[in-house]
Amino acid sequence: MQKSLIRSALALAVLALAGCATVGSDFAEPAAAQVGAYRHADAARLDSARLPADWWSVFNDPALNALEQRAVRDNPGVKASAQRLLQAQAQLGVFRAAQAPAVSLAGSAANSRTSAETSQALALGGRAIKGNNFALGASLSYELDLWGRVRRVVEAADAQALAAQDDRDGVILLLSSQVAANYWQLRGLDAEMAILKSALGTRRESEQLVEARFNGGLSNELDLSRARIERANAEADLHEVQRQRNLLEHSLATLAGVSPSAPLIAALGSAELPAPPAIPVGLPASLLAQRPDLAASVALLRAANAQVGVAEGAFYPSLSLTGNFGFASESLRNLADGGARQFSVGPLALSLPIFDGGRNKANLAMSKARYDEALANHETRLLTALREVEDALSDVQERQLQGEAQALSQKAAARAYLVAQARYERGVSNYLDVTDAQRNSLGADRAAVQIRTQRLLASVAVARSLGAGWTPQAPLATIAQAPK
Repeated sequence: MQKSLIRSALALAVLALAGCATVGSDFAEPAAAQVGAYRHADAARLDSARLPADWWSVFNDPALNALEQRAVRDNPGVKASAQRLLQAQAQLGVFRAAQAPAVSLAGSAANSRTSAETSQALALGGRAIKGNNFALGASLSYELDLWGRVRRVVEAADAQALAAQDDRDGVILLLSSQVAANYWQLRGLDAEMAILKSALGTRRESEQLVEARFNGGLSNELDLSRARIERANAEADLHEVQRQRNLLEHSLATLAGVSPSAPLIAALGSAELPAPPAIPVGLPASLLAQRPDLAASVALLRAANAQVGVAEGAFYPSLSLTGNFGFASESLRNLADGGARQFSVGPLALSLPIFDGGRNKANLAMSKARYDEALANHETRLLTALREVEDALSDVQERQLQGEAQALSQKAAARAYLVAQARYERGVSNYLDVTDAQRNSLGADRAAVQIRTQRLLASVAVARSLGAGWTPQAPLATIAQAPK
């Protein structure tokens, strides 16, 4: 009889699982951006090439490569994001466990004696019942997922874990772009310092020359004052640039996960900066697969869609099965005897919601509203991503044109300084012309360096806005269920 009951219960469970439907609708990923090409992208960059995972290597700078690797390894923010990912994966494991039966094993040993003065004991002749009790058994409980509610719960947890994974990758991407941007700003200041040191040396020579002419009666005190002012201004500018460099070096050290108290990067001592690399752009339709923040947004949208199914599942009946099997005996040596065997199958419990005051209906409405909110947020993130790409590409174009114009200004200013210096030495003009030409030439040189720095920063911005070589990974549930 008992075996027949067990077989009937198992058959019912198999039939229920085989014929069950899944509540809610399956997730459909939102459509990609309906834009043919980026407005400010060069035709030569509209290829399908992708940046490497270590995207910063396209700058071909060993110091930057070492900084990036150190930051990704040691930055506390990256470590924290990795721990959040581990928490999400563990939470997924908790929900996934609900899909399998729960089996527990228990054992007990007790010694007891009942009172001989109770009504039950007096009915037995005033006898007390005493003795040992030993028990060993296993119990099983299982919720039959008739409508797929548990599957939707697992799907939502899987999507949350995937979003945490994408968020971690987004933290790494943001960190690497911040390191690259700070690094090129620092190298730009190194180039400015090299220009200012050269200008300071020139101004000291000019001051000495004007002072010699003044001592020889060939110049006046006003010219000497102007030479000293220009030399002092160059020194002050040099200290200001050094101050800015110190702040950037401190910021880089923090990003790299090291103390800012120790020197991190030595100054280059050169006014040369590399040309910015060409970053492959591709098409807007591929942006969803290139940025971790957009991938995380899609994962959160998938989780919200699954939660709608969970809320719908509350309207349907739930079926759970329990059972236990074990042994119980007054004597420990007889515990394994056939007569000590005990078991039960059931109850096979059915729970059907009848009246809940509208709670389930309200939960479903709330879940649908959260999905619509997640969809609107995703559309906002997608538009923001497109704007960031267009902004960066526009900066690349305009900074290049600005650099070409500034090169002409730089060349003209250098020539004007040489002419003014020659005219002053021949006594044709006063020293005011020389100081004006010096100031204009120095400003043009510094502006040229700043534009070259901005062009490098624009390349970093393009790489970051396009995802910088990031490649999406498979959902965690897919990885866990893949055959080995």
